[in-house]
Amino acid sequence: MERVLGIGGYFLRAADPEGLNAWYRECLGLDADEYGLWRQAAGPTVFATFESGTDYFGSRSQQTMLNFRVRDLDAMLAQLRAGGAEVSEEIQEMEGVGRFGWVTDPEGNRIELWQSV
Repeated sequence: MERVLGIGGYFLRAADPEGLNAWYRECLGLDADEYGLWRQAAGPTVFATFESGTDYFGSRSQQTMLNFRVRDLDAMLAQLRAGGAEVSEEIQEMEGVGRFGWVTDPEGNRIELWQSV
């Protein structure tokens, strides 16, 4: 059985994404790169802010989106589909970062699954 490996990222809507990124960097020492990648002892986690009008999280009422790192994205998505979950047909690849897919939980929250490179 495929299992999530950990938190792969946490994404926030923001009226001023650059300003919010600066606050986390300056006030908390979160040293993220241009993609929001922040390396920590337990593994990679992405911290990224998005424009407040983004559709990336699904519903505009969803203010954040949880991202889980997975070992095998295709196997995880197949497992979720087989279990009756609402899984997006879309898969995105970002060179040097990895592959992404999405599932919606029973409460309607869009969750991102990330198979890193």
